[in-house]
Amino acid sequence: MNQIATFVGTVPDFYERGLGPVMFEPYARRMAQRVADLNPGRVLETAAGTGMVTRAMLRLLPHDVRMTATDISQDMLDCAARQIGNHERVTFQQADAQALAAPDGAFDCAVCQFGVMFYPDKDLSYREIFRVLRPGGRYMFSFWDGLEFNPFARVRTDYMKSVLGEAMPPHMMAPFSYSFDAAKTSLLAAGFEEIEASVVCLETQIADPDQFARGHVEGSSAARVFEETGNDKANAVRELADRFRRELGDAPCRTTLQAIFISARKPDAAR
Repeated sequence: MNQIATFVGTVPDFYERGLGPVMFEPYARRMAQRVADLNPGRVLETAAGTGMVTRAMLRLLPHDVRMTATDISQDMLDCAARQIGNHERVTFQQADAQALAAPDGAFDCAVCQFGVMFYPDKDLSYREIFRVLRPGGRYMFSFWDGLEFNPFARVRTDYMKSVLGEAMPPHMMAPFSYSFDAAKTSLLAAGFEEIEASVVCLETQIADPDQFARGHVEGSSAARVFEETGNDKANAVRELADRFRRELGDAPCRTTLQAIFISARKPDAAR
């Protein structure tokens, strides 16, 4: 399935409202702080989605920092722009992270939250980031740890498999199948050094399991598959919400989140 064709129409809004508060906003704040600690002047964000990291960086970075937020889906960027409004510090740009339009050495820092796992050619994406960073620049990115460390994802995946069977898009497993070893190998091959990794484990409350379930059904690649296979999305939302309550507790419903954060540096004299 074409990833661009997936995140269109109403999908970004369901993604923002349903998944954002639980899965992405807690990590966006931590990613933005790590970027702010670098004191960059020019920041590139890839796979910006609906702009959760972008908004967090706007709150934390000095007013003279300029950001370019990119995503392969224009509809996702449009959603991000609606959340942020007109802002002179941010330029939104549709772009493929594997073929960036920016000139060599254009940025002090590049950031990507939960996007690298979806790139068809990850090696190429790392080389592109290396190219557009200035010497000494840093790449900060994150990806999800395995299903065994993310109970919400295990519940979601088990449910989607039971309903969609072989029709479940393969890339629905992609977020939870990447590894530090794979990332390290690619980063070294691209020329990066000082590669550091940390495990960031959080516990969060799912304030509205129905909204969260709707985000997984209507705000992801599953939405199009449900339509194509004739499955009832409203019924799927009810069933998935029930599973979240049954397996993650009710009043409150909680889940552990676990992600890997990576920092890599472009050498001062690029090899």
